[in-house]
Amino acid sequence: MKTHHHIFLTAALFVILFYDQDIGMNLGILGIVYALLTLFKTPERNRTRIFLILFVTSILSSLAFIWYRDFPSLLAVVSSILLLGYRSRNRKLKILFLVPVFIINSFTSLFRFFSFDEWLPKKNISGVWQKTLAFIVIPLVFISIFFGIYSAGSDHFASLFRDYELDINVWQLLALSVLGFFIAFNYWNYAVERFIYKKNHLLDDDFLDSSKIQKATYSFLDLDAERISGVISFFCLNILLIFFIITYNYEQFYEVSKTPVQLSEETHERVNAVIMSIVMAVLVIMFYFKSGFNFDPKAKLMKMLARIWIILNAILVLSAAVKNYEYIVSYGFTYKRLGVFAFLLLALIGLALTFIKIQRKKRNAFLFNAVPWYFYGTILACSYVNWGGIITSQNMKRKDFAVNYHLEQINFSERGLLKYADEKNDSQLKKKVLEKVKGEKGKSFLSKILYYETLKD
Repeated sequence: MKTHHHIFLTAALFVILFYDQDIGMNLGILGIVYALLTLFKTPERNRTRIFLILFVTSILSSLAFIWYRDFPSLLAVVSSILLLGYRSRNRKLKILFLVPVFIINSFTSLFRFFSFDEWLPKKNISGVWQKTLAFIVIPLVFISIFFGIYSAGSDHFASLFRDYELDINVWQLLALSVLGFFIAFNYWNYAVERFIYKKNHLLDDDFLDSSKIQKATYSFLDLDAERISGVISFFCLNILLIFFIITYNYEQFYEVSKTPVQLSEETHERVNAVIMSIVMAVLVIMFYFKSGFNFDPKAKLMKMLARIWIILNAILVLSAAVKNYEYIVSYGFTYKRLGVFAFLLLALIGLALTFIKIQRKKRNAFLFNAVPWYFYGTILACSYVNWGGIITSQNMKRKDFAVNYHLEQINFSERGLLKYADEKNDSQLKKKVLEKVKGEKGKSFLSKILYYETLKD
């Protein structure tokens, strides 16, 4: 199939799946179709290992959305399909350009739509397609546009059509058609501007040979002064961080216990301080190791001090993780407390990548190229796992289990709550849960959430 076939097919499928439906299984089905069509359309040379991994994650993310239909699974399926489409046409273009490419295309789509020669076949197409396009599609588009304009300008004109009973929501059909075509057109027919290709080399991981020549970074500092500045900075920062780790852990583990509210506030403040410290640590290392010092034979002491600083920051992250675990043991699981672990894990990954950057003499761009993939992996982990079910099952073991909180605030906790209701002979709780499940099961097929279909009434 050609590009225009993919555009019209997926636009029509979008209308069929979403007309008079809530978002549910339909988006997951659409994601699977997009992934499969992308696989078949992608030339063999672009089917790299990363592309095939993205194809698998696109299918899994779509299935996760069919099962859960929550925000993490929505974010996972959208990012997976966008990355898949991006990689299908650009093997070497860096991932950071994904966002500007699709933003630019969203604004230029109207102009590219009217450049028919660029996305419609230049040769004569078959008689059926030609007649369908000329006699039905194009006139229908113009009629729909002017119908909307005239209906808004004249109540009598609009009443001529409102008086007829048609079991079709024209406005919804028109809106879905426009949205479906907009998505399909920008997915299958996006363009990468020339200036983006020209800037792609700026994000290469490795230095050019010309960058390995030892020279001062700034005109007001010679090479020796800059090197000594780095040694002094990292030495002082290591001493400062050691004292901070000592005081940080003393406050966390040895001071008088606080009330739950005070402990919650202090825990989040300290975690924020740790994350900010890690971000600043990475930026300082990027400042000193952006060019020549990666290859400077006289910079061994500075490199050693930088590695020690990275290790000390990792110890700080682990201290915060231990305190967060202690907090969970004392007061139970919540989304925020699990989220703290996710952020601390990403902080550790950032430190590990920074260590690798120094060890393997990579450019700063190495970090910008690698970190987004770990964020993407975090999104996938959030979408594939029923964290709400885990929170509920763990908190059920506590004496202070807050039933209403888990029923109203925790997603997909119904299976655990039904088990809890049976164990406690709580008929009222069981009734509330089953009413919620019944409401979800009562939705039309394409609007369903598959998770609820596996629960017994």
